[in-house]
Amino acid sequence: MPEKMTGAKALVESLRREKVDVMFGYPGGAVLPIYDELYDCEIEHILVRHEQAAAHAADGYARATGRVGVCMATSGPGATNLVTGIATAYMDSVPIVALTGQVPRSLIGYDAFQEANITGITLPITKHNYLVREAKEIPRVVKEAFHIASTGRPGPVLIDLPKDTQTEMIEFDYPAEVKLRGYKPTFAGNEQQIKKAASEILRAERPVIYAGGGVIISGASTELLELAEALLAPVTTTLMGIGSFPTAHPLSLGMLGMHGTRYANYAVQECDLLISVGARFDDRVTGKIAAFAPGAKIMHIDVDPAEISKNVRVDVPIVGDAKRVLKSLVKYIRAGQRKSTTEWNKKVETWKKEFPLGYKKDGLKPQFVVESFCDVCPDAIIVTEVGQNQMWAAQFFKYTKPRTFISSGGLGTMGYGFPASIGVKVGKPDSVVVDIAGDGSFQMNSQELATVVQNDIPVIAAILNNGFLGMVRQWQELFFERRYSSTCIEGSVDFVKLAEAYGALGLRATKPEDVKDVIEEAVSSGRPTVIDFVVEREENVSPMVPAGAAINEIMNLE
Repeated sequence: MPEKMTGAKALVESLRREKVDVMFGYPGGAVLPIYDELYDCEIEHILVRHEQAAAHAADGYARATGRVGVCMATSGPGATNLVTGIATAYMDSVPIVALTGQVPRSLIGYDAFQEANITGITLPITKHNYLVREAKEIPRVVKEAFHIASTGRPGPVLIDLPKDTQTEMIEFDYPAEVKLRGYKPTFAGNEQQIKKAASEILRAERPVIYAGGGVIISGASTELLELAEALLAPVTTTLMGIGSFPTAHPLSLGMLGMHGTRYANYAVQECDLLISVGARFDDRVTGKIAAFAPGAKIMHIDVDPAEISKNVRVDVPIVGDAKRVLKSLVKYIRAGQRKSTTEWNKKVETWKKEFPLGYKKDGLKPQFVVESFCDVCPDAIIVTEVGQNQMWAAQFFKYTKPRTFISSGGLGTMGYGFPASIGVKVGKPDSVVVDIAGDGSFQMNSQELATVVQNDIPVIAAILNNGFLGMVRQWQELFFERRYSSTCIEGSVDFVKLAEAYGALGLRATKPEDVKDVIEEAVSSGRPTVIDFVVEREENVSPMVPAGAAINEIMNLE
């Protein structure tokens, strides 16, 4: 006999059935019935200090664990404050379910207090969204939302719940399975296409593997390594693909693109076969599309058919899950006879020796700070803000495992890193979690210091404090004759005092010899910590390809 309960209780029970253990949110009038049910529920609710932080925390949790992250906000401004976080998750294919309150059904469309058409607003930035019309729909909608968010190409799903559906009584019946007409993601790649791909690979003399975030999402890192070693082919990754292939592996080229390594960019431009796995040929990777990999046949493995030939012409498309496709591909490669890549690998090694990543070691350099974190806590999960800090974290930390580099790639959301690190630490409590931040980005969501202190979430915010909005300043230096319009923020806040005001540990380093000591103190403290690294003010991210140029047209920033 189905149990009778309110829509709010049905929602919470549905979340329990989906094995949700934590959610991030901020209460308000339109979600009070749900919060009342959470009062006696074993699902942990973490109160953030801004709804945007709830979405970012759910996003960080999802990226670190591979599970669906959950966030919640009230109607109107509460819901609209989630939008940036939802768009961030959408651009990077992150599975989150966002729950929003809505005014009662009878008031929808009449500009009621705190009404916003959040389903209309988020239509372009969600994989799917729902406006619940009847309380009895709640169990089915939740089941579908989690299924849609986590399958195929993952992404955010929003459920908008009018307040009166939360108090309406229903007979609770949770569906055992999902039946969605028209939603049938392709997981197994076409076998004939895989054989064709294997044939092309075996003929290639200068192959390069180009791995994106889809490798991490599908759990295909082992298969990627097997493919690379079977071919002896160099591997480059996108920003989102960092961690999918061990940085220290002899075949690793690091990241490619605008701030990628010179040798990755040169290799892509001179390869005869580019094997793309779970990447979408973003403009920051390709540079001038007409000049991208000009002599190469291009192979594209992706679970989303909409990405095939969207940006770059593809010769061999394979739609399917990266793990399953790579497993089949490796089988055919091992059974065949490949061309020798010895000369190609020698050429790539020459580039690696000639153009290593580096920096001048004078003063306290941000790159040195990142390297020091790698020395002190090499197994840390690194979360980043956006800007120069993000690029240095991508370039100078050595990543050996997937889901250890967490960053906003597609949308490039400043203020993402600190709240995302909350979700990462909650999802991975035994890991050291470090937010590599800029002084500009950190201030966008620094109020979440209250959240980490109240909930005893010991994340480390490492602020590379150069007194500028660094990446914008770099562009102004290079392209606008050093006219630093509205980018100088020097002295705007004392980060040590700010941390202490919230009850967190505040530390500072101004000289290279201070760096490791403060990092070790932060790690051993077990407390939420902010470290203010006062770094060289006009240090630039290098290499750099100017916008619109081919990726081998690298600027000389010396």
